[in-house]
Amino acid sequence: MTAVVIDGREVARASRARTAQRAQAFKDQHGHAPGLATILIGNDPASEVYVRNKRRLATEAGLVDVHHHLSADVAEETVAQLIDDLNADVNVSGILLQLPLPKGLDRAGLIDRISPAKDVDGLTTVSQGRLARGVSGLRPCTPAGVIELLDTAGVAIEGAHAVVVGRSELVGHPAAELLLRRSATVTIAHSRTSDLAAVASTADILVAAAGIPALIGRDHVKPGAAVVDVGIHRTDSGLIGDVRFDEVSDVAGWITPVPGGVGPMTIAALLSNTVTAAESLTR
Repeated sequence: MTAVVIDGREVARASRARTAQRAQAFKDQHGHAPGLATILIGNDPASEVYVRNKRRLATEAGLVDVHHHLSADVAEETVAQLIDDLNADVNVSGILLQLPLPKGLDRAGLIDRISPAKDVDGLTTVSQGRLARGVSGLRPCTPAGVIELLDTAGVAIEGAHAVVVGRSELVGHPAAELLLRRSATVTIAHSRTSDLAAVASTADILVAAAGIPALIGRDHVKPGAAVVDVGIHRTDSGLIGDVRFDEVSDVAGWITPVPGGVGPMTIAALLSNTVTAAESLTR
């Protein structure tokens, strides 16, 4: 068996095109485009690249780019005041605080400072509570992207057994919640799960989000399963994921590559969330 490779770049391109249409319709109705505010603190090279890409694609989709780059030694009170100002700015629809933050800043406190109505990353306590309760709200971008990839590929979620390998609040838990909301039976596993291969290989849908390079191999995958690789790791030979792609693609039914799988979907979901936030704020 050779797996169907789910092209995240193509799916993300189509998603961004739909977002651009929605942004133009919003601008036509309200006289201004939705605005995405990004806050970058410090000079982490990877974060700078991520934010640059987010800003470029936001602009291409017709969103207003509102960017703030603060020094690594910025006072927490200054960041908090900036978030308060952006919360009050009617021209800003969404606020993204780029992670990780420099040491000494209260990550959880600053995230929760963001208004849930503008929490386009879906990371505030209120946003995560709404997800857990099944209440409408802005959903975390990477898990939302995972669901869109599965839907686009035609993978049946309802009634499937999904195993999410990873328990982070950024990906693992919200991915499991979104799959549950789509009527999958969900198991959360992790790197310390006893006999992880035995658990993972029961999955019709396997989401690898443990953050451990090449963790998932052939023995972890049920023949014909859909395998979504959320991991991304820089090595001397290039980027790799949590899944051993060449090995697993011989047994899986569908698989996402790294790079070019989930990564582009994260930004696409962020842009879609920004327009959704703008639409909600003007109702």
